[in-house]
Amino acid sequence: MMMTAQQQINEAYKRKIARRNTGIMIGCGALLIISFIISMNTGYAKLSPLDTLRTLFGGGTAKENLILFDFRLPRIVISILVGMGLALSGCILQDISKNPLADPGLLGINAGAGLMVILYVMFFGAKSFMSVLTLPFLSLTGAGTAAIIVYTLTYKKGDGIAPMRLILAGVAVQAGISALTTLLVAKLDETQFSFVATWQAGSIWGSNWKFVMALLPWLLLLIPYVLSKSHLLDILNLEDGIAYSLGASVEQERRKLLAAAVGLAASCVAVSGSISFVGLIAPHLARRLVGPKHRILLPTCAMVGAVMVSTADTIARVVVQPSELPVGIIVAIIGAPYFLYLMKIKSRQQ
Repeated sequence: MMMTAQQQINEAYKRKIARRNTGIMIGCGALLIISFIISMNTGYAKLSPLDTLRTLFGGGTAKENLILFDFRLPRIVISILVGMGLALSGCILQDISKNPLADPGLLGINAGAGLMVILYVMFFGAKSFMSVLTLPFLSLTGAGTAAIIVYTLTYKKGDGIAPMRLILAGVAVQAGISALTTLLVAKLDETQFSFVATWQAGSIWGSNWKFVMALLPWLLLLIPYVLSKSHLLDILNLEDGIAYSLGASVEQERRKLLAAAVGLAASCVAVSGSISFVGLIAPHLARRLVGPKHRILLPTCAMVGAVMVSTADTIARVVVQPSELPVGIIVAIIGAPYFLYLMKIKSRQQ
């Protein structure tokens, strides 16, 4: 059957958009590779690009191997994984709540995970061997509890999740957990306090291969699950009545996706500290680049988050050498003004 002129125009437009989105994804991937290369060559201990390349292929000295393979590479890999996890978590939360201001940090999820980390530090120390395996599970417990409280306060039978109630409940839960955290911090000794203060500011403290292996299984499990739900997320963005008519079990799927978002955020927070704004900014930037279709939005969002955190970590390591800033501070310098900008746009729309 011959296509009409309008259908031909529509098909041509779709192909143009597909090529554009593919180019954007390739560009994001290229930025991530560039960030990775720059980060390998950046730090207090100097390694030239030639030294780095030689070391990667097995020709480095003992000192160069130590710097690159034991110090820099695990931290770079963790920063990329954390950026992906937090960005996808924020994207899911914004979609299931239909609130562009939703974010793991703003909804108390990061605070809940952090509370459990602080409790662990109080009783077992900051960097015991068992913390590598235990902290992700403890973080998940704290983050899950906070998410359940927020969901319970927000959900209203017949109406589902109200976006404004979600933000208000999240802020209230976060404030309560932060107050409890402050009380606990006052009881820490000097060493514990130093670690917790750095962790709360958003520091990639678990920068060795053990922590990479502790984080990786969570993301290998949850990220493919989230990507497999891309079509469902498109449906959930519609009105609930339309979503039900299309056969979606709206509340059941929202709970599953909420659990996935909590798992992503909690596992990342366990090794990176409380890095805010990544889950808020990355989804918005990705939507501006490729639009709202989740098949392309989710992988783009993951790459944008990875570039954000890896770049921020590189800046944090060099801006005040020989010391370093927590990554969360660098991200917050960018994220806080952007959050205020989003708040202004949101208020205008209402």
